Amino acid sequence: MAARDLAEHVARNPQAATTLAAVLRTGTQVSVRQALDVESWAYSTLLGGDEFATWLASRGPRPLPPNPQVSPVIVERDGGRLTVTLNRPERRNAFGAALRDALVESLDVAVLDEAVTEIHLRGAGPVFCAGGDLDEFGTTPNPVLAHFIRTAGGAGVRLAQIADRTTAFLHGACVGAGIELPGLVGRVVVDPDVAIRLPEVSMGLIPGAGGTVGIPRRIGRWRTFHLAVTGDAIGAQTALRWGLADEVADVTRVDLSARETGLRTI
Repeated sequence: MAARDLAEHVARNPQAATTLAAVLRTGTQVSVRQALDVESWAYSTLLGGDEFATWLASRGPRPLPPNPQVSPVIVERDGGRLTVTLNRPERRNAFGAALRDALVESLDVAVLDEAVTEIHLRGAGPVFCAGGDLDEFGTTPNPVLAHFIRTAGGAGVRLAQIADRTTAFLHGACVGAGIELPGLVGRVVVDPDVAIRLPEVSMGLIPGAGGTVGIPRRIGRWRTFHLAVTGDAIGAQTALRWGLADEVADVTRVDLSARETGLRTI
């Protein structure tokens, strides 16, 4: 039954599923940086494909999201610790262009400043990150530009550079980029209420924020393929058992003593 169910999901979006299988196979044989490039090339190709066009048409036109009235990312410094918090709770921390650019800017601080010895990645509000901002899907002028944005201007490359210093604290929905980016860091702590899902194949795409790179290095390419093709959600205990999470804890209380010392916003 499991094999039949998987085959049915593959048949719904065969171009995306086949591309994903090839990207996962290639990505595990090259460096993280090279694998991120491979993922981006494949993702950009699928942006011009029939399956993504069908998904866009079925969704209908969407208004662009409003510009954020506050900083989409909060950066706080306490000695050698840098805490980076996704701050679009009214949009469930959807990973749109404004949030992406602000996150990249904050991660560059950690990349360039050797005095930063510890980076904590968090999300404000009821969820860590509900994935890419659907209102922005299909709005990049052309696939070539999309590739350069994801690679040169992407958060995945930065997180991979500082992976050994970074801990991600996840709670609530962690969809698409909401688990792909944490999958690239050295340590992942998940709340018992976490719900992890990769929906991109159902849209005619593949995970494009590092999900084909970090996640298979944690749980293997076959589990990654199944997770992405079926779109099934997994919880905290499954994530821990598979190795996608390193610890299950109440993330609202973890590090509470450090925050009570008074972090400096920068």
